[in-house]
Amino acid sequence: MRREAKTIATNRKAYHDFHIEEKFEAGVALTGTEVKSLREGKANLKDSFARIRDGELFLTNAHISPYSCGNIFNHEPKRDRKLLMHKREIDRLYSKVRERGYTLVPLSMYFNEKNKVKLEFGLGKGKRSFDKREDIKQRDEKRINDRESRLR
Repeated sequence: MRREAKTIATNRKAYHDFHIEEKFEAGVALTGTEVKSLREGKANLKDSFARIRDGELFLTNAHISPYSCGNIFNHEPKRDRKLLMHKREIDRLYSKVRERGYTLVPLSMYFNEKNKVKLEFGLGKGKRSFDKREDIKQRDEKRINDRESRLR
């Protein structure tokens, strides 16, 4: 009997603002009150990104609300959180991020089957405004075609 991963938060704007070329999974180093707050579903990945600093990977600008039943030892909502990956993988990512225009964009945060918090992030290149308009146009055409096929 396998449980399915429970999604905590998704970054819906990521696919709108970036071309995601590759996806990766990393563990997240958290404090106790952060995990309890995530169990309540209080996280936001909007405007967050991953950064490699001193050979380590960090999640920056992700908001995890303070735990509702926390006390003076509650966590800071927007602190940098360390992402857990193998050194080889981080080095490979670093070589790609050094190339012009690539960014590490968080896509979703979830609890896996073993109840560990995982972050899925992608290696993305920023879209320009005409790319976004083209995507919107294709989405609208697909929606119209689906609607017509359902009516037949």
